[in-house]
Amino acid sequence: MTPVKIKVVNKKDLQIVWDDGNEDLVNLRQLRKLCPCATCLSERDKQSKMYIPLFSENQVTVKSINQVGKYAIQINWNDGHNTGIYEYVFLKNFSDKVKS
Repeated sequence: MTPVKIKVVNKKDLQIVWDDGNEDLVNLRQLRKLCPCATCLSERDKQSKMYIPLFSENQVTVKSINQVGKYAIQINWNDGHNTGIYEYVFLKNFSDKVKS
């Protein structure tokens, strides 16, 4: 499954149109909260299960989105964070979980 269109809508969601015609909206705040980079994974591992990260508007605003090969995107957040590689499978699974 591959996206044919990805764009930010209303400054709060990532709209993904997939090659099968399905469309998903992924909340940017939730996407940043689950950033898959090594630094963010390590930080989440250090926190208790009760930890709720708070993000400023700057941290959940997308500066740009770059395609990584044919399997992922890299989001450059407005605060300079850009090391998370969001695989298409992750994005699809994430949006499916939100729908449930």
